Amino acid sequence: MHPPADDELDFEGDDPQPPPPPDFEVDVGDSQGHVAIDRDAVRALVERVLRGEGVAAASISVAFVDDPTIHRVNREHLAHDEPTDVITFLLSDEDDERLSGEVVVSAQTAARVAAEVGVEPWNEVALYVVHGLLHLCGCDDLDEASAAEMRAREDAALARVGLANPFLPAGRRTSP
Repeated sequence: MHPPADDELDFEGDDPQPPPPPDFEVDVGDSQGHVAIDRDAVRALVERVLRGEGVAAASISVAFVDDPTIHRVNREHLAHDEPTDVITFLLSDEDDERLSGEVVVSAQTAARVAAEVGVEPWNEVALYVVHGLLHLCGCDDLDEASAAEMRAREDAALARVGLANPFLPAGRRTSP
């Protein structure tokens, strides 16, 4: 008698092997003085958002900058001559096993908008980070339908980390 082949074995009732733990490398840079950045909180945010999006392995760089710096990045890399809130650069290819990318956040813009809408600056910073991560995961907001999907995914991602979307309580929404 021969041993059963793998496809003949009955594993019912056996505990399935758990999936391997996510493999994340998160580098956080901070060259601005407008919002205090807790690097550990940023790393945790990135990891929880990516896990929620089904990402198992990633190398992500998050840079917190001021408006003049993000203006320069926007002009040099995207040919937009204005500051913005968040810019992302996807560095991996679609078939790569590891998501790789950069998220550049204007903490100065986050501080200004947070003051305007009456929320903590960290909530606004977190929204920008989430927005950038969703772009890296393939989400876009180029038309009304995709923007609505982006907003729903932002809300879900923020909720997973215990944060409310800063624009929902007042019924307002702007595009990061």
